[in-house]
Amino acid sequence: MGAGEREEEGVRVAVVGGTGSVGRPLVEALRRAGHAAVVVSRSTGADVVTGTGLDGALAGVDAVVDVTATRARTARDAERFFATATDRLVEAGRRAGVRHHVVLSVVGLDRAEGGPEWAGKRAQEERALTGPVPATVLRCTQFHDVAAEVVALTREGEVARVPPLLVQPVAVTDVALALVETAVGPARGRVPDLAGPQTEDLVDMARRTLAARGQHLRLVPTWRGVPYGVEMAGEVLLPGRGARLMPTSFDDWLLDDWRAA
Repeated sequence: MGAGEREEEGVRVAVVGGTGSVGRPLVEALRRAGHAAVVVSRSTGADVVTGTGLDGALAGVDAVVDVTATRARTARDAERFFATATDRLVEAGRRAGVRHHVVLSVVGLDRAEGGPEWAGKRAQEERALTGPVPATVLRCTQFHDVAAEVVALTREGEVARVPPLLVQPVAVTDVALALVETAVGPARGRVPDLAGPQTEDLVDMARRTLAARGQHLRLVPTWRGVPYGVEMAGEVLLPGRGARLMPTSFDDWLLDDWRAA
């Protein structure tokens, strides 16, 4: 937090997408910090697209943190999802007297076109920052399991394709901690990027992940048939100047991943 900022005690925070890969550790982090976490998802009776159940879910809430994702296959569908969901959330938040709306976004959105998710995230940021509830957008880098996800997506038999990307991965648990601090503080618009402590090569990350898990595949470095295109080369996915660097390294994550296996 910045100088002069103070974390409020006992803040009630709605986590939109609270059952997902970021939402679960965020809910846990909020509760460990002494705050009340309200899970907002279809499974709890709230739908961000239709707006059903949002007024009830946000009643008495001080802040909203949106960590939703989409599997939309086209940019248009992703934009429609995020724009609609954000409009529903901020309007319900306005009615409920929510003081702060937080969006978790992605580093690099302004450097490359990206896929459908990126198009949607740009729409989400715009709607949140121009909406009636004071907002903060926190962009973060890829998570430590990004190499494993790419391998799973591209694997054919005993071969997997991995793009030769530079990334600066961050731990989901570190992202959760940063989101807690952001949510209980004042709205700040766009804030510095969030990233892990050091730059990594995605192909090398894939090799190390497979080795740690005792798996043996042949990795082919290529830009063809992979989820990240050549437009992501260079420093597109790296954090900008003044980024906040979190402590958990890729090696730390690998050790925890190995212990959990």
